[in-house]
Amino acid sequence: MQQPHADSPEMSVICAVVTVSDTRTSETDKSGQLIQQLLLNANHAVGAYTIIKDEPAQIQEQIQLLGKKANLDVVIFNGGTGIAPRDTTYDAIEKLLSKTLPGFGELFRFLSYEEIGSRAIASRAIAGIYQDKLIFSVPGSSNAVQLAMSKLILPELLHLVSQMRK
Repeated sequence: MQQPHADSPEMSVICAVVTVSDTRTSETDKSGQLIQQLLLNANHAVGAYTIIKDEPAQIQEQIQLLGKKANLDVVIFNGGTGIAPRDTTYDAIEKLLSKTLPGFGELFRFLSYEEIGSRAIASRAIAGIYQDKLIFSVPGSSNAVQLAMSKLILPELLHLVSQMRK
């Protein structure tokens, strides 16, 4: 696929990784570990990592806390994006975003559809801006994380952060 413009290869961004789960621990959080590894492989930095419960207040508190960290550019959430009663990540994040990137969720669901079929409609992946941070929220499965990171987030991360800094 052709890139519309060249990004600065010297630029690196600092990211926070937040896993939203009622059951995962740092030892069992394969998706959070995968996000961190993919960021590091792409020469970005991980400035924070945490696991929080799927509680709207905790999710919003985490966004607000990370929003105050001047050294962070991006926050990547994984987990809690489905439609089960305990899946509250989308609802908690969407309320705080000053701008949304609807194309992120649309493209994620399209790419997911190509892999898993019509079950992709249940994903509420979202991206946008909170204060001066780029926020991504993706499903918690490792396959979904791999898809979002490799096809959408990593290819556009430098461009999106550059656009925010203008």
